[in-house]
Parts: sequence; C-alpha cells; structure tokens
Amino acid sequence: MDASFLDHIDDIEDPRVPGMVVYRLDEILLTVLVGLLCRAEDFDEIEDVGVELLDWLRRILPFAHGVAPAQTLKRTLARLDPRQLETAFAAWVKSLAGRIGGVVAIDGKTVRGSKQDADGTGALHLVQAWAHEAGLVLAMRAVDTKSNEITAIPELLDMLALEGAIVTIDAMGTQRQIAAKIVSKKADYVLALKGNQGTLEEDVALFFDDPVLAAACSCHEEEPQAGHGRIEERTIRAADAAWLAERHPDWKGLASFLAVTTRRTIKKTGAVSIETRLFISSLPPDPVRLAAAVRAHWSVENNLHWVLDVAFREDECRVRKDHSARNLAMIRRAVLNMLRREPSKTSLKRKRLKALMNPTYRQAVLAG
Repeated sequence: MDASFLDHIDDIEDPRVPGMVVYRLDEILLTVLVGLLCRAEDFDEIEDVGVELLDWLRRILPFAHGVAPAQTLKRTLARLDPRQLETAFAAWVKSLAGRIGGVVAIDGKTVRGSKQDADGTGALHLVQAWAHEAGLVLAMRAVDTKSNEITAIPELLDMLALEGAIVTIDAMGTQRQIAAKIVSKKADYVLALKGNQGTLEEDVALFFDDPVLAAACSCHEEEPQAGHGRIEERTIRAADAAWLAERHPDWKGLASFLAVTTRRTIKKTGAVSIETRLFISSLPPDPVRLAAAVRAHWSVENNLHWVLDVAFREDECRVRKDHSARNLAMIRRAVLNMLRREPSKTSLKRKRLKALMNPTYRQAVLAG
C-alpha cells in the first residue's frame, strides 16, 4: 500500500509486556481496521473476518501466527493509549487533506452502547472535528461528561491546521479562550449563544428584540424547505458587532452577531412554531455567508452522527472496557474517512459489502 493510516500508527507504543507477545500490534490494528471496513461490528465478528481474509492480510503483514483471537484484540485495544492513536489519526488526515478550508464543525457525540449503568451514566462521550466540505473526520478527543467539552475542545483545536477555515461550535463551546485559540490559528469562528454566556447573550437578544435596531440589520430569507410533513422558513439577520466588542473586549476577533429565526408549519394541522437562535462570529456581517456556516454545522448530525449510528451501528456497540470503546471509535472513523474518499457514487453500506467481497476494491480503499 501507499502511505496509509497504518504508516501513521506504526510508532504507537505497544502496551503489552515485551517477550510475552504472540501477535504483533500492527497486525492487530490491521485486523480491526479491515474487520470494521468489511461490516464487522464487534471483536468476535472482526476475528471472523480476519480468519476468512488471512491469506489476503498476509500480502500486507506476515501474520506468522495467524489472526489474533477476539479476546486478544479486545484486551489490546483496552490497554492501548488512545491519545497516541488519536494523534496518529489527526496526522494521517492532515497528510490526506493538507490545509482544510470551509467549515470545520466541532461537535460532541455519545456512544450510548458504552454506558456502564442502565441510566446511561458512564457512556463514552466524544468531541470531534468534522470538515464539512471534505466530508472527513479531522480529529477526535474523548471526555468524561458533556460539561468537559470545554477542556477537550482546545486540545482538539491544537491538533488541527485551521488557517482560512470557519470553526463552528454549539453553545457549550462558546468560551473566550476557545474563541481566542481559533483566532490565533488564523481561522474564523461562528459560535452559538445561549444563557451560559450571561450578559453577552443578553445584549444580543435585547438588540434583536428592539424593532428599530433589528430593522437596520442585513437580512436574508432562505427559500422555504418542505420535508418530514412540515415546511421550514428561515430568516437570517446579521449586524456589525463593533459596539458589542467594546462592551465585551475579551472576546477576540468579535466582528458580527446574528439571529436565525426558523418558522415551522406542520402541513397536516397547520400548527406553527417559531424558534430564534443567536450566534457571534469573527466574520463580517454577511447574512448569506453566516447562514451557510450555520447550516454546515447542523449537517454534522446527518453527515456524521447518523452515518456512524446507522451504517456502522456505533450506538449499539457494547464494547466499553477501559480504552477499548474509545480506540474502536477512532478506528471506525478512520474507516469512515477511507470510504468517504473512495470516489464511487454508492452508499457506505454497499461500499463495505464490496470491500468484504472484492480484494482489489478493499486494497484500493485502504490505500486511499
């Protein structure tokens, strides 16, 4: 294979005792990678795929002792340092895509099947960077609870080359230090506002509540969108933030703020609901450009989270011991990136089936 994900994980430290190892770490990681590519969902199925494809796997690595059993795969991934794997993943993506343009959405996702208790506590929560235009996961960090995203997001940003990109984050990540870090990386931001920002959110809300001030904003009305039994109409209003930046000088780069008002009409009943969401940005007050960034962030639910849960059944995966869920999630995203880069116009489900059946196609996907 050409330069690949495997090349970037070659230097990850093996957590096992030297001299007590039968199966090489790179063979274990390749087995898991190929298993997930070929529709396996847990370690037992990964072992089954590996056994069936052993002759093909030996074209890449020796596999002198065959494929590691499921328990060995599970124990190794449980002990493997996830930060090393995440750093290698980010470096691999950077080698593929270079500098990322367009919108980079930072968003969290909980792997619900990894919960420790029936009430859902202890489930793995991930923060990931999604390049909307490239369709790639750029990097990932795990946090204990959603409130800890504030700590994980700066670490995630440190892993990325963001010059020229637009970083979008929901209200949990709307923090002064995060805005400053984005600006320091020569990128722009569009950050959601809610009550957790106190007087900043209050000032923006009061501005748009004033009919005279709101009427003077730049405004853009999108074409109505029909679907799922309802019609959605969006109006975007944007304003220059010079006065707001004076009142809140610790928000680096603050240049504009906006309101996105969504009017939803249920076709069957005619019931109408109206919701307004507020944002701040380092971009000029261009409502069309800002609306596009907001839409790109919302698309992460369909283009990433939905795909992981439906095509890869991530939420149903019950792997949870030590680091195993986190490491498996990282390799799952590597497979997703490989499939996204494969140019044929077919579903991910069919691509995985083809990878299982067709060794030439499998090789092409892994090589990227």
